[in-house]
Amino acid sequence: MGGNAGAGGSGGPDDVTGVLGALVTSSVTAPAPAPDGPPQGIGASVQPVDAAAKTQGTFPYAADLWAEGLLWAAVLRSPHPHARIVSIDTATAAAMPGVHAVVTHADVPGDAAHGRRVADRPVFASDVVRHHGEPIAAVAADHPDTARLAAAAIAVEYEVLEPVTDPELAFSAEPLHPDGNLIRHIPLRFGDPEATGEVVVEGLYRIGRQDPAPIGAEAGLAVPRPDGGVEIYCASTDPHTDRDLAAACFALEPERVKIVVTGVPGAMGDREDSGVQLPLGLLALRTGHPVKLAATREESFLSHAHRHPTLLRYRHHADAEGKLVKVEAQILMDAGAYADSSSDALAAAVAFACGPYVVPHAFVEGWAVRTNNPPSGHVRGEGALQVCAAYEGQMDKLAARLGIDPAELRMRNIMATGDILPTGQTVTCPAPVAELLAAVRDYPLPALPKDDPEEEWLLPGGLEGAGEPGAVRRGVGYGVGMVHMLGAEGADEVSTATVKVSGSVATVICAAVETGQGFSTLARQIVQEVLGITDVYVAPVDTDQPPCGPAAHGRHTWVSGGAVERAARMVRTQLLQPLAAQFGMSTELLTIADGKITSYDGVLSTTVAEALDGKELWATAQCRPHPTEPLDETGQGDAFVGIAFCAVRAVVDVDVELGSVRVVEMAVAQDVGRVLNPAQAHARIEAGITQGLGAALTENLRTSSGQVRRPDFSGYALPTSLDAPDIRIVKLVEERDVVAPFGAKAISAVPVVTSPAAIASAVRAATGRPVNRLPIRPQAAVAVAVAQGG
Repeated sequence: MGGNAGAGGSGGPDDVTGVLGALVTSSVTAPAPAPDGPPQGIGASVQPVDAAAKTQGTFPYAADLWAEGLLWAAVLRSPHPHARIVSIDTATAAAMPGVHAVVTHADVPGDAAHGRRVADRPVFASDVVRHHGEPIAAVAADHPDTARLAAAAIAVEYEVLEPVTDPELAFSAEPLHPDGNLIRHIPLRFGDPEATGEVVVEGLYRIGRQDPAPIGAEAGLAVPRPDGGVEIYCASTDPHTDRDLAAACFALEPERVKIVVTGVPGAMGDREDSGVQLPLGLLALRTGHPVKLAATREESFLSHAHRHPTLLRYRHHADAEGKLVKVEAQILMDAGAYADSSSDALAAAVAFACGPYVVPHAFVEGWAVRTNNPPSGHVRGEGALQVCAAYEGQMDKLAARLGIDPAELRMRNIMATGDILPTGQTVTCPAPVAELLAAVRDYPLPALPKDDPEEEWLLPGGLEGAGEPGAVRRGVGYGVGMVHMLGAEGADEVSTATVKVSGSVATVICAAVETGQGFSTLARQIVQEVLGITDVYVAPVDTDQPPCGPAAHGRHTWVSGGAVERAARMVRTQLLQPLAAQFGMSTELLTIADGKITSYDGVLSTTVAEALDGKELWATAQCRPHPTEPLDETGQGDAFVGIAFCAVRAVVDVDVELGSVRVVEMAVAQDVGRVLNPAQAHARIEAGITQGLGAALTENLRTSSGQVRRPDFSGYALPTSLDAPDIRIVKLVEERDVVAPFGAKAISAVPVVTSPAAIASAVRAATGRPVNRLPIRPQAAVAVAVAQGG
């Protein structure tokens, strides 16, 4: 498609609609400044355009939004993980001065339940509360303190019920939901069930509840429209799905609900929750005023989805040389109160249960069940992280049993392109796993710390710790992991983009949300590469644009980046065809660079602006990868578009008397397909390793009988800069995936998946303990001799 007419969406800063257009525009769209000789195009380390604003604290997020006549919202949440609601009395709250509206389940005009994959989660609990913090009612008032006081004044009578918090008991417990307690069961069958190996090792593993812990808590603003609809400004990562869910809840046509994406302060799954948009929209429609909600940190912990706590039982069979014969596994995922993305997480866990190793026979049972625990959902590397920690623990056990070096044992079983997953799918993408493992194995080890009082801060526990240098043991461990890219099991992965060129400026219109993964920067690089234009403007995202899907699994690098490239190439053809015809040559003989068009022989040389001659060119294109299929009743099927791999070697120091752990160094080698922006690639890998460090050592949202304990940053320990190890990116393998735009693979998730397994492996090596739980508890890191009193 092309021509001089405009395309859907905003074409520039002056086109943004809505009462907060100027503010939203400033948060994401200004063209990058062009100093002398800036890096441009694919392969350059282009600085993000919003980097300066974010580091200076001037970047506006959803919590910064404002509108004339603003009201403030507050949500009443259940103090119980499981209870029957006997009555809700809102009269006192509604009568308070300054209160404009109180809404409950009775005030939802449309669908009372919502969900991205299964519509099983009520907007407000009506008869039963199923988890601690579940929304009961919402209030709009003229001051935030008034709203909070009014919410607290709502009288709810509960009949407290016994919560089901053990996922193993969910199979026999009374149904917690009309849909039952079992969300999905996947029995994977691959090979001969009678096959056995000469050596058998077994293990039981537990993975904790990691929280996304966003930098900025959830916030948003809803503004009523003259047509009876509503505009919602929020940090959505999937605005079109949010719009459709909200429209169904509000009993409105989708075109009367608009989602405008504001600055997203990081997103690792928590931004998929609709707990902000739905109460806000209802209150704005009820009051006729703009309504703002900014969640507290406690509300953030209670409301959004967490990583699935998982129980895993494994049995590995191998021959005397360490070659794997069969893997048997049982995987039980705790979904919490509602289904959310648990079906997807379970599919990834079952499919990757054997890891990036060749396994002739595999038999895996996977279940995802409802409990009265906090909700679980999409968090980076869901499903894959849990099984990676377990199968790598099994590989360490097998190496110890056989007396084989752990890296060598892995190398004897490593997967390569052309091998077959236990799902029956052939690995057709590049799989340089052996090269990755060899790179980290052969990288020089860090020097041992000196026994010097001046370097006591290097001890586990830090400068003020109680550790002694003589109790410190060093361990080296390995993790090899894999994740799938894009959606799976038949998900329709499609994205649409429009590229416009006018004068010396190009505009990209694409509803792919910038969540910190660098898509806005990548879109600029693509247009710079294809059209040779320095000034590239990326329009803010809203639902007036065609849908692009969620920002997860590296989707936007692949499908949205692919759509931008196709649209830019169509504009390039429109631009070059008249010139090529004039000089009697094909467009392939013309090049564009630095705003100039030249021919191969130098006869033609002109600028892009001169070639445009005042015209505006534009094109819209889609990118849709090849289809996948759901896993069948035996866990078989081509369920994944592509797979990315990573190898990590962890070096840790452990105080074997206290059980404290210091991660000294993480050496990383990753399969990236093609590096599109070296600086961003390194930053994403380092961030992923650090998030994995948290899952390995500190991060676990603890509960007691379903009640979240200390939902704040004093009770939930994130790694700090003092906890971060030296991260050595020793190799990035650029073996391009031919079916992916640019040949690039997703970068962020696979280091998160792999690093916890590597850290656990290193602690095993240092202590001789099994280390079968994440995060690693101090008592699990006490050496065997100490634990036995030796």
